[in-house]
Amino acid sequence: MQDLEQRLAFIKAIDALKEVKRKTYLLSETRFENSAEHSWAVSTLALVLADYAPAGVDISRVIKMLLIHDVVEVDAGDVFLYAEDRDAHKDEERKAADRLFGMLPESLGIDLRSHWDEFEAEQTAESQFAAALDRFIPVLHNLHTKGRAWRELGVAHAQIIEKNQKIEKSSPALWHYLKAEIDKLFAGKQKLED
Repeated sequence: MQDLEQRLAFIKAIDALKEVKRKTYLLSETRFENSAEHSWAVSTLALVLADYAPAGVDISRVIKMLLIHDVVEVDAGDVFLYAEDRDAHKDEERKAADRLFGMLPESLGIDLRSHWDEFEAEQTAESQFAAALDRFIPVLHNLHTKGRAWRELGVAHAQIIEKNQKIEKSSPALWHYLKAEIDKLFAGKQKLED
């Protein structure tokens, strides 16, 4: 019974992801998405775009990483991709990972934590594709909303390219599509205007 209680305690704890607001609008533009919605959407994106992964990538591992990659935001919150102090947040995220994955029965906690660590390290083909999709979907949302969040938050074209060009390493086709669409949206401007 303790095993089940530990698993359910973890599920209850990560339900708080539904309260963590991100800086990406829903496609409807009615509000910003939350981290739980993002995790679901990017995991579904992995299923749909599996054919764009490098040969041999295990999509089930990619999906597993994407489902748990943001659970640390329960404690650490979401950090905007274009924030200058983004790396300073890493220690908080590791502490959150220790606490949350530590709630689970040991072997399950170790397994999920190893997937989270793999995602963070971006050393494997699976983690690089997962990270590429994690970057891809907010760009897709911004393209659909004509850059609304980028415009409101003052994000420049150069920042978007710099932070997202790593998508190319894992999926050149996805990056070339996004870059062309970003360039078209900005049409030679450095920032979008209202």
